[in-house]
This record gives sequence, structure tokens and C-alpha cells, in this order.
Amino acid sequence: MTASRTPRVLAGLAVLGLLTLAGCGTQTAAPAAKPASSGEGRGIRATQLAHVTDVHEATGMTLLEGPVLVDDGSLYVVDVTAPPGEPKLISVDVATGRHEGVYTDRTGAYTSAQISPHDHRLYLTDFATGSIVSVAQDGAQPRTFFSGEVDGSRMTPDDIAFDDEGNVYVSDAHGTEPDETDGRIVRIDRDGTKTSVLADGLAQPNGVMFDPELRGLWISELAEDTISYLLLDAGKTAVTSRHEAIHVDGGLAQTDSIAVDADGNLYQALHGRPAIAVYSEYGARLATVEVPAPRSEGLKSATNVAITPGGTRAYMTVSGPAGGYVFTFPSLAKGVRQSNGG
Repeated sequence: MTASRTPRVLAGLAVLGLLTLAGCGTQTAAPAAKPASSGEGRGIRATQLAHVTDVHEATGMTLLEGPVLVDDGSLYVVDVTAPPGEPKLISVDVATGRHEGVYTDRTGAYTSAQISPHDHRLYLTDFATGSIVSVAQDGAQPRTFFSGEVDGSRMTPDDIAFDDEGNVYVSDAHGTEPDETDGRIVRIDRDGTKTSVLADGLAQPNGVMFDPELRGLWISELAEDTISYLLLDAGKTAVTSRHEAIHVDGGLAQTDSIAVDADGNLYQALHGRPAIAVYSEYGARLATVEVPAPRSEGLKSATNVAITPGGTRAYMTVSGPAGGYVFTFPSLAKGVRQSNGG
């Protein structure tokens, strides 16, 4: 989710404004002219798996995010705008579409979820408080993994990725006004005690995900409609090079979260359109995953995607005035660990 795509509920709904700006959806000034990818590749039709949530009376919206498959085979999603006491982490049976609440609290506005390869707990980014919370896979034993400032400034964490050692990489949406470029990519050691800023000067960064070889990070900037690549050093503690790799020609839609598959293809979720743009690692537009027209009414955004590790069944979270849904589609290649959540 981005710090610019759709509003989320924070205390007193003040966060709704921020969240709307956070990839959670904002209107931004037209970017400077840049080379745009042409064509949309082949069409892939998504199929509805589950209608998970309806618009909450207390917050005026619902927003599903962070799909991640857990060890029992269930798909977990987060509802960013769920009010206190209503499910914020939800389990979906991928065979039947049945769903149930797994975790809630009074303050969190969770925008992503991923499983750490170190301790196998679920890590949730809290856009509202600037913290990262972990829970056991059954929703028990909540712990604050990280809270506080990074280089003198509190984070607005959106998406999350892990390296194989369990160190955490977070997109910090930070500035949420259209002309702000205060966003960052932050690394947090797996014990939660040491932080470093890998990249700054970003325009509402949202998606963050390793390539299959874990050599570098793909990141998206919602306010710029771009995907950039950050090549990391051997210790993954510093960026050795950074370049804009793809400009997403999305029209009214903006770049939200990112997933990768085993072949290195990028699945770019679109805020403002219930679709996923699929690119090769060299920037070719390979395909567009679409919610078919009869089912797309009242659905405004595809926020995130997860691909089954070792398989090609993919799941996308889609939301709008019609509610929060999970759709499935066949990915172009098999999923890997990094494909699952973020």
C-alpha cells in the first residue's frame, strides 16, 4: 500500500487523509514527461475467490492489503481501515472462500503482511503509529518489533520485505502531499535494534520487493508512477546503484505494491484500477491481469498480490465501494518466498 493511494483510518480518521495519500490513493500533479511503456501485453482474467469485507460504517471504506499464504495453507489479508475491535488480520480459505478474523487491536492501521524466514511470525506494518508489529500465525502473542524514529523522523511504513536472514526492508511513505519527496527505504536488522536509510528523496514509495536472487530491491513510487531498482552490496546494508527502471503508463491509475515470480517478472498493483500490470525484469509489458467487467463495478483498486511459492496460483486484493475482495489468476511463472506477501 502506498502513502498515497487510499485513505486509512487513523485516530479520529485523521489518517484517512494520509492513507488516501499513501498509496492508498491521492491526486497528484502531472509528472514530467518520461518514456512510457506501450501496450498492455496479453490479458489475464482474474476470478473471484471471496468477498471478504464491506465498507465500514465507522470509517466509510474498506481496504484489503497484504495477501500472504501461511503454513496451514490459508491466505491472510489485512483490512487497513477496519475500526477498533473489528478484524484487522483475516484468514481466507483458498478452497472455499470462507473467511474469519485472526487478529485485531484498537490502534493499528495495517498496510502489509509478510512472514519472516527467521522466526516464521507474521510482520504487519502499521501506517497509523509508525511501528511494525509481529504476531504468531494464529494471531496470538502480538509484539512490537520496531517503534520510534529513524534518523530523527518517525516512519510511515507501508510495505515490507525480508532477506534470507530475516532483516527487514520497509517502504516509508513519509511525505504524503503531492509535491513531497521525503519517502525512504529503511533497513531494520532482524532484532529490531539497528536501522539505516538505504534510499531517500522518494515520492511516496509503496511497493518494495527483492528480486529472485536477492541482489537488489524493486521499489515503486506512487506519486511518480515509476518502478526503480536498487542494487545492494553483498551485506545488503547499502545501495551501490539506483535507477528508474520502468515508467508505468497507467493513466488515472498509480503504482501500488509489487510482487515478483521465479523468472524475475514484476507484478505491479494499480491504485485506481482493479488490475495488475506485469513486466519483465527488462521493462517489457507482458500482461495485464484484469477483473472482468461484470465483476469490476464498485471496485477501484488492486492493492497487492501474492503468488504461491512453488506454484502459479496468484491472489490479488481488490477494494472499492463494493467491498473488499480476493481474486485469483495464473501467474506467468512459479512463486518464490519473496512472492508471498509484502
